[in-house]
Amino acid sequence: MTTQEQLHQWHELAQQLRIDSIRATTIAGSGHPTSSMSPADLMAVLLSNYLHYDFDNPHNPNNDRFILSKGHAAPLLYSMYKAAGIITDAELLSLRQKGSRLEGHPTPVLPWVDVATGSLGQGLPVGVGLALAGKYLDQLPYNVWILLGDSETSEGSVWEAFDHAAHYTLDNLIAIIDVNRLGQRGQTELGWNTQAYANRARAFGWQAIEIDGHDLIEIDQAFSAAVSINNRPTVIIARTKKGKGVSSLEDLGGWHGKALKPDAEKQAIAQLGGEHQITITVSKPETQAQPATIATPQPLQLPNYNKGTTVATRRAYGDALKALGAAQPQVVALDAEVSNSTYAEDFAEAYPERYFEMYIAEQQMVAAAVGLQIRNYKPFASSFAAFLTRAYDFVRMAAVSRANIRLVGSHAGVSIGQDGASQMGLEDLAAFRAVWGSTVLYPCDANQTAQLVEQMSDRNGIVYLRTTRESTPVIYGVDEQFPIGGSKVIRSSDQDQATVIGAGITLHEALKAYDRLKNEGITVRIIDAYSVKPIDVQTLHQAAHDTEGNLVVVEDHWSEGGLGAAVLDAFAGSGDISSYDGPQLQVIKLAVRDLPSSGTPEELLHVAKIDADAIVEAIKAQIRQPLGTAAAIATPSSL
Repeated sequence: MTTQEQLHQWHELAQQLRIDSIRATTIAGSGHPTSSMSPADLMAVLLSNYLHYDFDNPHNPNNDRFILSKGHAAPLLYSMYKAAGIITDAELLSLRQKGSRLEGHPTPVLPWVDVATGSLGQGLPVGVGLALAGKYLDQLPYNVWILLGDSETSEGSVWEAFDHAAHYTLDNLIAIIDVNRLGQRGQTELGWNTQAYANRARAFGWQAIEIDGHDLIEIDQAFSAAVSINNRPTVIIARTKKGKGVSSLEDLGGWHGKALKPDAEKQAIAQLGGEHQITITVSKPETQAQPATIATPQPLQLPNYNKGTTVATRRAYGDALKALGAAQPQVVALDAEVSNSTYAEDFAEAYPERYFEMYIAEQQMVAAAVGLQIRNYKPFASSFAAFLTRAYDFVRMAAVSRANIRLVGSHAGVSIGQDGASQMGLEDLAAFRAVWGSTVLYPCDANQTAQLVEQMSDRNGIVYLRTTRESTPVIYGVDEQFPIGGSKVIRSSDQDQATVIGAGITLHEALKAYDRLKNEGITVRIIDAYSVKPIDVQTLHQAAHDTEGNLVVVEDHWSEGGLGAAVLDAFAGSGDISSYDGPQLQVIKLAVRDLPSSGTPEELLHVAKIDADAIVEAIKAQIRQPLGTAAAIATPSSL
């Protein structure tokens, strides 16, 4: 085929992508046609000549990966799928309709979509994870292509990705910035100043190529340069026009997120040359190799700890992760420059080829974990619990992506002591409980931690483990089992007058309170609720039945959304009728309520009224003066 013939084919395909984006959004009555039109020329060339992808086998390990970071341009992506012959025109026109796979922003409901996008600034960071997998783990020559919008480059996460991609010399990562100048409410920060984008990218160590995003020859040359070996990532900065090709839309504000009316649609399609029905054959990967063999699995030998010794659960996490690394070569670890505190450093020392330092960039860390799991690795990502809040939107979107990642937050609660409130993760249980399909675990001793880490590796969804800075007594033997969704009743009798429910550090305070109360002739049941979500509803209901509805929940967390809320939810039922039919509940929640300061762990637990003293006081108040109302909640100050 001659150059002119090739240019004609690309032009016609680009026009079809624009037309189909308009058609789909007009029928839907909503969507982003103009944002889909600006990069159509770029995508026509990519799809025709540079993307190597086996659409019949989206799990082919040799496939290039493509992420539409500007997820609002989903009509363009779906139009590309139609041009590749993998969806019909009828399905294209089902955009945004109930029951359609073609959602308003792409999700992995479609087998060719690796990750959900739509929350801007996430595609490139996830692409870093995919590129890490390709270069260092799979060791396969596939490329990772990311289409970004210019507005989203204002997100700090994008520059975390620029930094890490250069640090790891990810020459298999190619970013394309669609610089169409117009954002949702007007001109973007840099407008069409492509040189400013290029200067920033080069400062991070990238190869930057500025082009006219509607000049097909320049696009072809830029893509050709990008796939050449250069030992650094490439960004193509393409100056485009929003609404390209339609005079009533082109480079005009006020059209973001607006579909055309039928009359305007007809005029636009006519101006673009009329409806096209082009189907192209996308090149399949030339290589048909398998991912590299990282290591030979060894029998799992979890660490064992002697009862009565004291070991921090964060220490046990590091030991267990290292043991898991020997048994499961697909396990990889990431940390945000605190691995000597989370003890992920043990894994890094044993398996440096499977450890990726993310430095102090928690958004990039979670995004890289999402990218790695796309390639079937099992990422464990750790930092201080307080700092994982920086990455919360990435966690939320990981759930939308149906991603399987394991997150570990250490140094949680006031029990960290002298560092003060800025370092105390007091929101984490609430945050992770609120994530769709998540699992939230909070072990109290080292043997329990090790077993939960093992279970995390095969658990789907977002799995969060909360670990403690302080060393705590080992109370369980190595043969104890801790199934996710379960709990442990560690003190009970037929004469129990109340139930104390704790987890992590507060479980040990509950045991101290138990001994003191027993000496005074008061017996209570102690439940270790190590599985905060899913919580052990059956055991909680039984305890409420047996102890006249008297429950005291104690947690090293703010009073909102944590263990206490999880316990109350266990009694709420899922409809108008509660699933609990026992005695009237009298619930006291002991939690952190005032802003903490510095102090010793013991002092801060006492000030927060979540130590053994507070538990004893709460139990005595509860059994002597029943509150008499269903699911009543008493604050420490009212006791």
